[in-house]
Amino acid sequence: MQSREIHMMGTIIQLSVQHKYANFVLDELIIQMKEYEKRFSAHDPASELMEVNDNAGIRPVKVHPDLYELIKIGKKHSIAKNSSLNITIGPLVKAWRIGFKDAHVPSEKKIQSLLSKTKASDIILDDQEQTIFLKHTGMFIDLGALAKGFIADCITQDLKSMNVQAALINLGGNVMTYGISPNQEDGYWRIGIQHPFRPRGNYIAVLRALNQSVVTSGIYERNFTINNQTYHHILDPNTGYPIKSEIAGLTVVSKKSVDGEIWTGRLFGQSPRQIIDTLTQLKDVAGIVITKNGELYYSESLKPYIIESISTF
Repeated sequence: MQSREIHMMGTIIQLSVQHKYANFVLDELIIQMKEYEKRFSAHDPASELMEVNDNAGIRPVKVHPDLYELIKIGKKHSIAKNSSLNITIGPLVKAWRIGFKDAHVPSEKKIQSLLSKTKASDIILDDQEQTIFLKHTGMFIDLGALAKGFIADCITQDLKSMNVQAALINLGGNVMTYGISPNQEDGYWRIGIQHPFRPRGNYIAVLRALNQSVVTSGIYERNFTINNQTYHHILDPNTGYPIKSEIAGLTVVSKKSVDGEIWTGRLFGQSPRQIIDTLTQLKDVAGIVITKNGELYYSESLKPYIIESISTF
């Protein structure tokens, strides 16, 4: 296995591949990822997504089929009933700035004024023309909750086309396993589930995964504290404030990585039982929930693949 580590998409990305010409493959993957970032980034003023945002309330923008598809997926799951995912949450994300040095609590008046700009139903899609139009000025799509999963799935197709035998792609909170692990007798990759209350590298559970994506979302990664109150980065699309939940971390295990992103986003505000029950009804999707009390729950289908655990239902 040859490995490479790069800083991209606001995180550390680790790529490991098994191939006769591994360095060439890694070079190609990095070129592709830079192209994806240029398309989906809400932080690069020159990205394709930012052209859509810059023309909010002005005109529709014709976009690349990949960007159109991802925004269409994002809209569908943002307007779904009881969904905590919202790709139009951008104005509120920019107001809070959580994860940056100048993070602060916006005024109630500011939050209320921005909530009217965060309705995903105000994204106008034209399938024929492949254009995106944001109905109101000040609207802002942020694909940060979905893009890494979509990119991981695109990379999987690239791995197939280059006849890569095995690979492990870590996009920071989003891990994709591909092919048989060369380091394990059973062929399964070992993916650690970060303990939310211990330093990085301490795992509450270890999962055996094969040709699967493992996506984790948690309130412990990005937050800030002011006046003894801690605010995390997962915002409630209904209130504009960090979501109130008994969940500290949610991991979704799926065949397609974008499904992991969708369901960690949609379900984060719900109870452990609601989350597991919903995931059980989906094909090739399962979950691991860690509560703020440090309790661990997971889908019945994962039972043979969890190496360490506390409890299940």
